[in-house]
Amino acid sequence: MTKLIKEIILKNHLNNHNLTREIGLFSAIIIVVANIIGTGIFTTSGFIMEELGSPQTMLLCWLVGGLFALSGALCYGELGAMFPKAGGEYIFLRESYGKGMAFLSGWISLIVGFSAPIAAAAIAFATYLLRALPVSFSFKTAVSLGGIDIIIISPVTILAAAIIIILSLVHYHSLLLGTRIQNGLTIFKTTLICVFIIAGFCFGSGSAANLSGELNLGSIFSDSFAVSLIYISFAYSGWNVVAYLGGEIKDPGRNIPLSLFAGTFLVLGLYLLLNMVYIYALPVKEMSGVLEVGKTAAVSLFGNNISRYFAAAIAIGILSAVSAMIMTGPRVYYAMSKDGVFFKLFGKIDSIHKTPAYSIFLQATLAIIMVVTSAFDKLLLYIGFTLAVFAMLTVAGMIALRIKKPSLERRYKTFGYPFTPFFFILGNLWIIFFSIKEKPVVSLFGLGTIGLGGLIYLYFKKSGGTIHTGIHVGRNRMKIIAICREVIEKN
Repeated sequence: MTKLIKEIILKNHLNNHNLTREIGLFSAIIIVVANIIGTGIFTTSGFIMEELGSPQTMLLCWLVGGLFALSGALCYGELGAMFPKAGGEYIFLRESYGKGMAFLSGWISLIVGFSAPIAAAAIAFATYLLRALPVSFSFKTAVSLGGIDIIIISPVTILAAAIIIILSLVHYHSLLLGTRIQNGLTIFKTTLICVFIIAGFCFGSGSAANLSGELNLGSIFSDSFAVSLIYISFAYSGWNVVAYLGGEIKDPGRNIPLSLFAGTFLVLGLYLLLNMVYIYALPVKEMSGVLEVGKTAAVSLFGNNISRYFAAAIAIGILSAVSAMIMTGPRVYYAMSKDGVFFKLFGKIDSIHKTPAYSIFLQATLAIIMVVTSAFDKLLLYIGFTLAVFAMLTVAGMIALRIKKPSLERRYKTFGYPFTPFFFILGNLWIIFFSIKEKPVVSLFGLGTIGLGGLIYLYFKKSGGTIHTGIHVGRNRMKIIAICREVIEKN
């Protein structure tokens, strides 16, 4: 009888199509780097310089923002090693606070965390790539309602939608193909940044005098420093990406915390060096308020002829970030569906490709809608701060798990505990406070979005979750009965 039960369990397990662990340490680090380095580092430093007015204070602000991200990565490493499953924050918050808080995190991830940034990054990619081409395309068709453009068709939106479709199909095809393309794009992007840094200092027409001056530590507690930190937190966002892929990481107890730390630390170093190049290239007045600070610095260092090549390089760099987000996001919706708090369809794994196909297509559809409606900028403006809220709650949940469940196996424990999590929590509270202070509409719209997520969760809990669970259990019973019959007939 024991042998019969073992055969039943084994066969039922083999018939259950799960995600496969194919991502090694190197690929995991590459994904972290790819997901962090996007448009932020090439566009925010000019606004930060305008706020702070001091090169030394700007570099300190980038360092502090990097330390916040690094402390978060150290904390997420412990959670990822404890719960090496697909879903990231959704799984962590579920274990700490229950399904309700976890669903709200997944809801925010679906709209603000992935779909909207994918749309924004895809449009940025298309804009830079078209700028790099020797020919120009300028047609535009819009569908208007009440004088407002609802749908916009242009070369930028067409190219942005096309790249979302292409990369979504790549990551649908297989995890192996997706990671190989991701690795190639990220290595190319990182190499370009390193070449730009070295060439800028060695051959560029900059001035070391721009880097001189005194650092005023008192500025850390100013409103301008806090506002600048908000910009920088966006540029560092994505440091937690590997936690979402926990179900596909090899040796997760070791590789999740190590890749989170190594990838974030590498980006911190690159960001500081890149900003030093910007300062070396541009005096404070020329940098202040400049949107395309990366391009402006490149022109100042190497002349106008570099402009088109730099635009192409940035486009490739952004492509890497788009790919990383397309790979990561669907694992959250997959985990939500498996828990019965999202449509069952999105918890299915393609039996041939072993990827969450329907979740990938859902995300691609939402991102394309945001591209053609230009809704992504409004989403990012009004509810982007909620990502900091849930990251803070996740780390607070790690502390709660230490207290409530001390017996849980922890292959890795957060370095510097309890200072590290408290540093991260206080840093995010600081960012959230000044986000609300500077843009109060953000908090109102964010609360409204979270409230809407709560209503949707109640719907799934009362109807969708029950139906999902009933069907799931019923099908499992039928499988077990069928397997029992098959085994008995063989014997």
